[in-house]
Amino acid sequence: MKAFYLVKNGDADKAFELRDLKLPDPAEDEVLIKTESFGLNYADVMARLGLYRECPPLPTVIGYEAVGRVEKIGASVKSVKVGNRVLAFSRFGGYASHILTPELAVIPIGDEVHSAKALALSVQYSTAWYALEECLNLHPGDHILIHAAAGGVGTALIQMAKRRGCVIAGTASTHKLDYLKAQGVDLPIDYRNEDFEKVLEKEGWKKKLDAVFDPVGGISVRKGMNLLNSGGKMVVYGGSSMSSSKSFFHKLRVAAGFGIWSPILLMMRSVSIIGVNMLRIAEDKPALLQHCMKEVLKLYQEGIFDPEIGGEYSSNQLAEAHEYLESRQSIGKIVVHWEND
Repeated sequence: MKAFYLVKNGDADKAFELRDLKLPDPAEDEVLIKTESFGLNYADVMARLGLYRECPPLPTVIGYEAVGRVEKIGASVKSVKVGNRVLAFSRFGGYASHILTPELAVIPIGDEVHSAKALALSVQYSTAWYALEECLNLHPGDHILIHAAAGGVGTALIQMAKRRGCVIAGTASTHKLDYLKAQGVDLPIDYRNEDFEKVLEKEGWKKKLDAVFDPVGGISVRKGMNLLNSGGKMVVYGGSSMSSSKSFFHKLRVAAGFGIWSPILLMMRSVSIIGVNMLRIAEDKPALLQHCMKEVLKLYQEGIFDPEIGGEYSSNQLAEAHEYLESRQSIGKIVVHWEND
């Protein structure tokens, strides 16, 4: 088997090395999958830059999801068979021609499902499902704010919130605002040229937000908390603002920007802060992860969810794929397809 190892932090064209490895055998509850495609997530960029605490020590193989066919199964595996085409979540190890992952991190998909669409469902739509459907209970007419709304998780959150009948504000850069409108966002906000807090106050949304979904972190969280209505919830699932600089002082400023929220203050305002880390869910509650994956696949097959594909690359273009994702120019899911042997 082959795998792209992250061997050094820094520029994408120098960070990865393709290595040959011995094909592993699955443990009793594991599935070995020959992958056709794998997906990229912004956490991969953070790991490459040395800013992601969850990343294993280098050299390591990063990546969280793959589509492929089952090649071997462990003795206790019942839900999939050899030859099945599957979507799989992996706790790292995704940038490889084969991945080994627990049965509960795998769901069968039909041959008709495009691999790029399926890859968006694994991490990004499952993260959005957990954040919006499992952690919250939104109602028609609720006002919500989605940051990085043109990304993979952002697109998923828009489609899920529209399904719930919510009124949506979303932030993105200038060239992505038309995309947000086409997705059904009621109030697109150009975060590069506008202060979202001031825009929402001007539009009468101050103290009116029922939920905020924030992968940015830092002062963005503090501003969002100021906009929450009674009963409102802040869902934090990333810290992309950390990636703009490796400076210790920059990281300190971002961390301070979150603010300090005591349980007393949260209780008095009747607001909540919810942290989402799907790696932890996958590790400690794998059945819940599988439930999320099955739900989003079902709704995709019913035509309710439609992942946006922002770029497809061959395996010899991994560096280019990383650079494009890091540039923040992409919309939707970035995927890499293994070249035929």
